Amino acid sequence: MTDAPPVVARGLYKRYDDIVAVDHVDLTVETGDVFGYLGPNGAGKTTSLRMLLGLIRPTAGSAQLLGRDPMVVGAKALDGVAGFVEGPRFYPYLTGRRNLQLLADYDDNDARSRIEESLELVELRDRAKHRVGGYSHGMRQRLGIAAALIRQPRLLLLDEPATGLDPAGMRDMRDLVRRLAGEGITVLLSSHLLTEVEELCNRVAIIRKGRIVYEGKLAELLATAAGTFRLRAVDGERALLACLAQSGLEDVAADGDEIVFRASEEAVGALSIALGQARIAVTALVPHAPSLEELFLDMTEGRHEPEIAEEAVA
Repeated sequence: MTDAPPVVARGLYKRYDDIVAVDHVDLTVETGDVFGYLGPNGAGKTTSLRMLLGLIRPTAGSAQLLGRDPMVVGAKALDGVAGFVEGPRFYPYLTGRRNLQLLADYDDNDARSRIEESLELVELRDRAKHRVGGYSHGMRQRLGIAAALIRQPRLLLLDEPATGLDPAGMRDMRDLVRRLAGEGITVLLSSHLLTEVEELCNRVAIIRKGRIVYEGKLAELLATAAGTFRLRAVDGERALLACLAQSGLEDVAADGDEIVFRASEEAVGALSIALGQARIAVTALVPHAPSLEELFLDMTEGRHEPEIAEEAVA
C-alpha cells in the first residue's frame, strides 16, 4: 500500500516522426477522484493513457501509478490498477465466465473467488454462461469492467466505457461508476459524453492538440463562466445598441434572437432600468450557466481558456 496519488504524470511527451501526439502533459489524479479526461478525437487522450499504463514508451517525461513508474518497474506498476483502453477484448467463442476465469489465472490465487461477485455487480451473472460473441456492445463493456474488478483495483481506468450504448445502457454505466466510486475506487474516465462527465466527475482535465488546457475541479471550471446573461427584447436591434452603450457589460454579442453578455448583478440591474427608460420592451433577462459541453467546445476550438487554467495545471 502507498499514500502516493493514483496517477502522477509530469512532462509526458510523445512524438511520431514529425507528429507530436502528446506535448508535455502534466496530470494528477487524487485518491477518491472520479476524474474526467476529455478531448476531441486526435487530441492525445488515448496516447496519454497508453503511456500511463506503460503500453507505449514516452519520448520524454514520466508517469507513476500509485507511486510506481511502469518504465522502471514494468508490470509491477499495474498492481492495484485495472481497466481498458479502446475497449475490452475477449475470446468470442468462450462464455463470459470462462473469459474471466482465464484472466483470473494471470492474477493472484484469490482472483477466481471474486468472479461471481464481479458478475453480479455489473449485472451479467444471468448471461455469464453465454458466449461473448453473442453479447451486445454494452454487455461487453460491462464484462470488461467485471474483468477489471476481479483484480480488486484501487485505480480503475476506463476509456470511453459508454460509447455505443443506448440511453438505458448509459444510465446503467453511470450508476455502475457511481457505485464503484462509492466503494473507494479512484476512477480515471476518458469520455466524449460530456453530460455523463458533468454528472459523474469531481475533477477534469481537457486536452487540445496534445496539450492540457485545463486541469482542476469541475465546479471551478463551470464557475469561470459565471456572470453570463441572456436578453430577449421586442426590438432586438435597439436592445443590442443599448447593451453596447451600457457600462459594466462585457462580451456583448447577438446570438440569434437573443443578446448574450457578461456582467455583475449590479450592472444587470442598471441595464434593466436603462432599457425601461428607453421604452425597450424586455421579454426575458436571465442568467445563463454554460454546460460543460459549451465550455469544452470553446476551449478545444480555441475560443476560450479559463483564467484559472495556468494555476490549475501548475
